Amino acid sequence: MSSIDLTTVRPAVQAIVHAYHGKSTHLLQMLWRVQEKYSYIPELAIDSLAGELNLPRAQIAGVAGFYSFFHQQPRGQYDILFSDNIIEQMQGKVELMAYMLKKLGVQCGQPRPDGRVTVDNTSCIGMSDQGPAILINGHTIARLTKSRIDTIVDLINYQVTLAEWPKEFFEVHSNIQRKHILLGGYFEAGSALQVMLKKGADLSLAELGHSGLRGCGGAGFKTESKWLICRNTPADEHIVICNADEGEPGTFKDRILMQRYADLMFEGMTLCGYIINAKKGFLYLRGEYRFLLESLEAVLDRRRKDGLLGDNILDTPGFSFDIEIHLGAGGYICGAEIALIESIEGNRGIPRRRPPPFPVTQGYLGKPTVVNNVETFALATKVMVDGAERFNTLGTAQSKGTKLISISGDCDRPGIYEFPFGITVREVLEACGAQEVQAVQNSGAAGYCISPEEFDRRLCFEDLNTTGSFMIFNRTRDLMDLVRNFANFFVHESCGFCTPCRVGTSLLQQYIEKFVSGNGNAYDLQEMATLSHLIKTTSHCGLGMTAANYVQDTMKKFPQLYQKRFKSGSSLSPSFDLDAALNEARKLTKRTDASAHL
Repeated sequence: MSSIDLTTVRPAVQAIVHAYHGKSTHLLQMLWRVQEKYSYIPELAIDSLAGELNLPRAQIAGVAGFYSFFHQQPRGQYDILFSDNIIEQMQGKVELMAYMLKKLGVQCGQPRPDGRVTVDNTSCIGMSDQGPAILINGHTIARLTKSRIDTIVDLINYQVTLAEWPKEFFEVHSNIQRKHILLGGYFEAGSALQVMLKKGADLSLAELGHSGLRGCGGAGFKTESKWLICRNTPADEHIVICNADEGEPGTFKDRILMQRYADLMFEGMTLCGYIINAKKGFLYLRGEYRFLLESLEAVLDRRRKDGLLGDNILDTPGFSFDIEIHLGAGGYICGAEIALIESIEGNRGIPRRRPPPFPVTQGYLGKPTVVNNVETFALATKVMVDGAERFNTLGTAQSKGTKLISISGDCDRPGIYEFPFGITVREVLEACGAQEVQAVQNSGAAGYCISPEEFDRRLCFEDLNTTGSFMIFNRTRDLMDLVRNFANFFVHESCGFCTPCRVGTSLLQQYIEKFVSGNGNAYDLQEMATLSHLIKTTSHCGLGMTAANYVQDTMKKFPQLYQKRFKSGSSLSPSFDLDAALNEARKLTKRTDASAHL
């Protein structure tokens, strides 16, 4: 660790700022560089950044304090973060973490007295198919065992640099179980761009429209429409952003695409750049995927050398487009496009209030901006190469093509599956070898809990929408563990901007703890129904609007979870109806709204 005093910090910060040409939009990247140098972000570094960037000190301190991977107090030389996803808890994370803490002689979250190591928790790091997993100084180690921990403890105690650790510790498996049009077949870098240049921008956009391609992040907005609106918005500059911040617990499909199919993603971004007349693109890479940064930069360098990025791409005059990787710093909220844009601009990842309009008309630095996720850009590339017809013939009337599903939990074959839209939940469970299934959590913590009565529903926009994640729980599991884990997750990940989400998620957590300890009652259930309704209907952004889904779903579909944890002497009528409780909550909300206008 470098010494901390003004005479050394100031020139170090000046060099970092100079490397980013003094642009405050790169503040997160500058903070990463500072932390890499000192293991945390010293107060003197914040002072120096404020002076060099001519920004209020409070603004820089606010950004540094917002993201969970930035630290303003010294951490250990080896900073270890255990992924605390419910699936990894099922895989033995709790026991393994306790084992490591004991072996290292350290308390959770506190540096060891010799400053050698820190061990703490973090949210899901996208390794549910091969957990338990940890981050150590930003590097991923999956498939953790006691044997590996024994070796890690020795390496730490002997201060062996990470570069000298066993290479197999840092291997992350692709774990692809089923391929279709996206993951299958050979792709030659540049082939989609050649097809597009022959067709022209208009016909290429029409091809995307004919394919029926929709955004794969959950909302399902038509890709052709999004790109067209952005292109038709007058501006001196248009922007392309790829959202690689897949922070939903249990989701890791974009990780696979960036590991094995990065050219598909980058080519899709370049297609979009040509069609909407953009010169600049950003890949927003979640901090948990920092281990992919070097390989992704290498792909970009290769594409520049091959004439697939930069000026006059493929010797086409005027076709200029390049991509910059922006590394996030731990913030589930940044998966929302309007929060992500704030983060790329160097701010806290707090979602903007609408209006102003959507990013397609007013996005990054107020410029028209297309934001799609990794899977969407990769599919756009495939559509361009293979043609719309092949894509259009798969799926359902409103859901064309295929969908990647990250599958983890109680099944024989966890990993990545590519299915045509329209497949049933039951067919997915059969494909991955899941038996005696009690519940499936679809689309992460913000998604929906599916009961066995729903297993014949189809995955498509017309029926059961999915962002691409299945967490499977068999009948030996206590679903209250899921409820408790999600409650803690949303308290931790709420950005704190609005009261309904900040306070509401904490209150829900407190009520859930009452049930965990066996002290719940019928009044608590009614209060939880009311709270979940208020959080859902009054929160500032999509995080709050979905932060109580798990409560509503489990109360309605698995009421026994709560009933069997009633305090001795309490009782609950079997006729308790969540819908009726929510109706009462709606009436209360209306009365409150009416009172506000008196």
